[in-house]
Order: sequence, then structure tokens, then C-alpha cells
Amino acid sequence: MKYLVDFEALQWESPAPGIRHKLHRVDGRVLRLVEYSHEMEPHWCVRGHIGHIVDGCLEIEFPSGVIRFQTGDALFIPPGPKHAHRAAVVSSTATALFVEE
Repeated sequence: MKYLVDFEALQWESPAPGIRHKLHRVDGRVLRLVEYSHEMEPHWCVRGHIGHIVDGCLEIEFPSGVIRFQTGDALFIPPGPKHAHRAAVVSSTATALFVEE
């Protein structure tokens, strides 16, 4: 069992334009380092997210309004349509670390 996650040793993968990530999987859980750029196409998401903004700035639109998340901020977005959201990159890039099931 590795306790130290060495993101430097992991390769970037690009699941969509403007998004690249590095994944560390253990027993069905994922630690995901994600970098977003302005090339990311706006899209509504209903997945839940628990994470931390490592660097940069994102504006995340919710049905109730827009919240700006900056370096050092944590976020906890529950899953489901009630919490639908879409992000826009405000800085040149934005990097986040998420814990996922």
C-alpha cells in the first residue's frame, strides 16, 4: 500500500478539450488532480464534487447564482439536478484536487 501519492510520476490524461487530469485509484476511490483551461467547453454537471482549489480561479454557476472559487478554497457540491453546475476558468488555468467514489 502506497500512502504517498506522487502526482509528478503520473501521466496527464485529457478526457475533453480544456481538461486534463491525473488519477490515483485505490479500492474504488479516486484522488483526481484536474487542470482546466479556457478551452473547456461549458457543460452542466450533476455529479457531486468534494475538493480543493490548488491554483487559479473558477467561477461555478449554480441555479441559485455564481460562486467564485480561488486558490485555497474548498468545495463540497452534492450530486443531483438540484445542485447542477457549470464552471468557467477565470485565471489562465485552474487546478483542483478532488476525492471521488
